[in-house]
Amino acid sequence: MKKKVIIIVSLLLLHSTPSMALRTHIFFMGYPKAAISSGIIEDKEHNEVDKDKFAELNAKAYALTNPPVEKATQGELRNYLVRKFGFLHFAEYLGDT
Repeated sequence: MKKKVIIIVSLLLLHSTPSMALRTHIFFMGYPKAAISSGIIEDKEHNEVDKDKFAELNAKAYALTNPPVEKATQGELRNYLVRKFGFLHFAEYLGDT
């Protein structure tokens, strides 16, 4: 029972804000240093261009100021989409668009 409570509280804390959800996502992608050290800014360009689509998804685009570099392709993992479900936020990689 105590273990379940700890897991639920951790989930709520790690997904309570867009930046925490994004940092959690990056951490579990295998880039803990980038999750801790990179700055997060709102991606105004993507939010403006896709504003109708993002409004429908209840989402916003964010970019990392110091993104991790993918090991296989050497590409920067800069752009992410953070969706809001109720009071929880969940991040996913938006791609190199």
